[in-house]
Amino acid sequence: MNTATVTAPSRWERFKNSDIVYYFLKDKVAMFSFALFLTFVSASVLAPWIAPTDPYDLSVIDIMDSELPPSWMEEGDSRFLLGTDDQGRDIFSTILYGSRLSLTIGLLAVGLQLILGVTIGLSAGYFGGRIDSFLMRFADVQLSFSTMMVAIIVSAIFRTVLGSELFSQYAVVMLVVIIGVAEWPQYARTVRASVLAEKKKEYVEAARVMGFRSPRIMFRHILPNCLSPILVISTVQIANAIMSEAALSFLGLGLPVDQPSLGSLISIGFNYIFSGSWWITAFPGIVLISLVLVINLLGDWLRDVFNPKLYKG
Repeated sequence: MNTATVTAPSRWERFKNSDIVYYFLKDKVAMFSFALFLTFVSASVLAPWIAPTDPYDLSVIDIMDSELPPSWMEEGDSRFLLGTDDQGRDIFSTILYGSRLSLTIGLLAVGLQLILGVTIGLSAGYFGGRIDSFLMRFADVQLSFSTMMVAIIVSAIFRTVLGSELFSQYAVVMLVVIIGVAEWPQYARTVRASVLAEKKKEYVEAARVMGFRSPRIMFRHILPNCLSPILVISTVQIANAIMSEAALSFLGLGLPVDQPSLGSLISIGFNYIFSGSWWITAFPGIVLISLVLVINLLGDWLRDVFNPKLYKG
């Protein structure tokens, strides 16, 4: 009697047959948003090869080319598709490099929020008692202030302690820390709520009976069952982090002028918008709005997919 050999499906096959891929292929808005997001990321990563000029290279910047309109307008120059800023930098090139900086800061800041929020939320939910009360009251105090207020206060403290010159040298790192510290309570409260529901289940009791230590139970057993809300929050928080960086740069508390991000470009152009040089602000603003919009649309789609009660196919 011949027995058929049954091979287990590979990870790729399991992924292709998963519900998330099925719902993704059914949702045209999600597919379009993801394609546009990949375009933004690809263009940012490939900026050194795509951009006509390097906005960081002072040798290729001519102040005589400042405030030139887009190439299709009168007095436009064919070298500058979207025009130039007040320093003579190509707007198209600065948008590509600025998007890379904005995305980098957004992703790293969310990574820091994730580490802080997940660790604090797991500890509060698992141990409970005084630890839970202390950590959650601390989170409540921070949530009583707006994110931007916390970011401005921390940014001002860093600038005072380090000095403007040193702050400018490490501006990217400082912004990651500032935005990360300002937003971690969102993760902590969500993870805590999930842990409170999970820690009463049988698999957690079984792990305790087997003698596993608390950190192993928290991170290897409970955390994987809390990933769905964490993934949804992370998507939304990337958009929030990018907007926070843009707002801080617009207020002059973010990246220096020689490191253009989308926010700093909008800030620079705002000073010239009433003099007729609208393109300095308009094009970075359109890119920023589009980037945040597609990320939020993906976040909404993920929320619906992971919540069957909301998803209607």
